[in-house]
Amino acid sequence: MSDILDLTCELIRRASVTPDDAGCQALLGERLARCGFTIENLRFGDVDNLWATHGSSGPVLVLLGHTDVVPSGPEDRWSSPPFEPTIREGHLHGRGAADMKSGVAAMTLALESFVTQNPDHAGTVALLVTSDEEGASIDGVKRVVEEFRRRGQRVDWCLVGEPSSQAVLGDLIRVGRRGSLHGHLTVRGIQGHVAYPDQALNPIHATAAALAELVSIRWDDGNAGFPPTSFQISNIHSGTGANNIIPGQLEVAFNFRYGTASTAEGLRGRLESVLLRHGLDFEMRWDLSGEPFLTAAGALRKAVNETIEAQFGITPVASTAGGTSDGRFIAPLGAEVVEFGPVNATIHKIDECVNLADLERLPALYLGVMTRLWAGIKRA
Repeated sequence: MSDILDLTCELIRRASVTPDDAGCQALLGERLARCGFTIENLRFGDVDNLWATHGSSGPVLVLLGHTDVVPSGPEDRWSSPPFEPTIREGHLHGRGAADMKSGVAAMTLALESFVTQNPDHAGTVALLVTSDEEGASIDGVKRVVEEFRRRGQRVDWCLVGEPSSQAVLGDLIRVGRRGSLHGHLTVRGIQGHVAYPDQALNPIHATAAALAELVSIRWDDGNAGFPPTSFQISNIHSGTGANNIIPGQLEVAFNFRYGTASTAEGLRGRLESVLLRHGLDFEMRWDLSGEPFLTAAGALRKAVNETIEAQFGITPVASTAGGTSDGRFIAPLGAEVVEFGPVNATIHKIDECVNLADLERLPALYLGVMTRLWAGIKRA
């Protein structure tokens, strides 16, 4: 069994359903400590965060990942137990195989190789992993970044090992992410009997026209880095369960996914102005889970592109699509952020898996990025 396969299997065996790390970070920390890394365990609430560094000056490269996974779902629907790594038809199966224990394992091995080959390297290389990426994302990297700001910790480059590839390894990298703004709307009406609507106020009826207007709005046209803003209603709830009662309240949950053509403040203002114009009696609760970010062409994107081109002979597509990642917390520190990892076709699904051939290539890919970045430092 190869080092990368062995380490990935060891991580999968640990049932680290968010926010439980289940010992994954201890395993990684012990390995890196043997290579001379300084290990710091940052625990906030129920969340474990591992900060492992080698070096003490700039520039600083952070390899970023998470050890937590989503729940397996019904285990009897899996072809093999979700936390027993199993090889079938050229793939390694198990919860977290692609998202993202293979990436975390590969980054760890790449760091071991880099410091072994370059024991006196300039700058700092580091691994940051959390057990709170798949969950609330409050006490994970978001909280670690607050600690970084307090310490004055710089981050120049951040390579995120999330599964970015679409059809084949290396065909797509993520160079930014859209912002995510959640809204929770409560509209107040007056409860009453359905036979006496004149004595009640139905919040469903009152809100319907406003919702129709909101879903028809073109919030922006996007720009070169991002598609137009998306507004999606995800949940509507009202009623008491009885069919002869006009409800007294309506709750609506929705989400904006937006790029740099809009701002969270502007989207909030425009939406609330529609509600006011329709005369609704409402309350709003907003949750901004991440601002958009875009990494311009620079040293990190160049190193990632050149590594993929050299090893696979393809030029990756640079994308800002998809959901969010912990890169959104690192980017505001002024870091270049690029996400690159395995094929994402099975993430969060039953029988999640990673291609064995891809798994074997990952450590060399991450090591290649690091080597090219430090070659650039020497030339400068």
